[in-house]
Amino acid sequence: MISYNQKMKHYFLLLRPHHYLKNLFIFAPPFFAARLFEPTLLTRTLLIFIAFSFIASAIYIFNDYCDLEDDRQHPTKKNRPLASGRVSTSTALYMAFLLIAAGLGLAVLLNYSAAMLIAAYLLLNISYSLKLKHQPIIDVFIIAIGFVIRLFVGSIICTIELSMWIVMMTFLLALFLALAKRRDDVLIYIKKEKKTRRSVDGYNLEFLNASMVIMASVTIVSYLMYSVTPEIITKFGSDNIYLTVIFVIFGIIRYLQITMVTQNSGSPTEVLIKDKWIQSSIIGWIIGYYLIIYF
Repeated sequence: MISYNQKMKHYFLLLRPHHYLKNLFIFAPPFFAARLFEPTLLTRTLLIFIAFSFIASAIYIFNDYCDLEDDRQHPTKKNRPLASGRVSTSTALYMAFLLIAAGLGLAVLLNYSAAMLIAAYLLLNISYSLKLKHQPIIDVFIIAIGFVIRLFVGSIICTIELSMWIVMMTFLLALFLALAKRRDDVLIYIKKEKKTRRSVDGYNLEFLNASMVIMASVTIVSYLMYSVTPEIITKFGSDNIYLTVIFVIFGIIRYLQITMVTQNSGSPTEVLIKDKWIQSSIIGWIIGYYLIIYF
């Protein structure tokens, strides 16, 4: 018999709360606008973050349901609550329904436009789970679009206009991370001859390596251009933002090293949680950027 505490642990793992780190992109608009710590904006952003996280967990549950057989062939995903049979499919789908109701309900109370955008994110990811994730290239583009949607949700809830540079850099960075994830799928297929994702037929290591290098280069150049743009210099009253590019370059090169040398980029979130050098580059960038635009 599984104890009550063990059941709760499996339900908790089913939600994949560590992936809520991705939803921190919702805070980007007030952060880049130097308005993050305005009490009203911070409260509204926190609440929409919670609503979005409910929806994200529901999507993960539905995706796990759709991927049951594939996950059982994966060396690590086979231990997920649904794939391992520790949580029943009926219970999981019921949890997903409750999370969708709670997430959309809270979002509607906060801002109708933000709620509609979150609903669009939900529908896009349902389509992704059912069909689109099996389409090479389209699958990684949908992942990247999801990060951009997070930005616009934060923009709407705070009524802050997004810079085209922020949107572009977020999309490029997310595409870079998604390609690294697909590279890990291809490696598993090569090493263990297990096709953990049907879209691997449309990828190979040469293509993914080249694509990642392109995305890394374009992301770095885009950030450099953003940091020296007269509009940004005037907006923040400082021409020192370019100094933070050192953290951006270090973080991206370190991720390339993890992907191509260590060959362990299956989960960008887990890389962020476990790798101290990636963490250091992000913390250094946040501190540097904060000091420049807030002081």
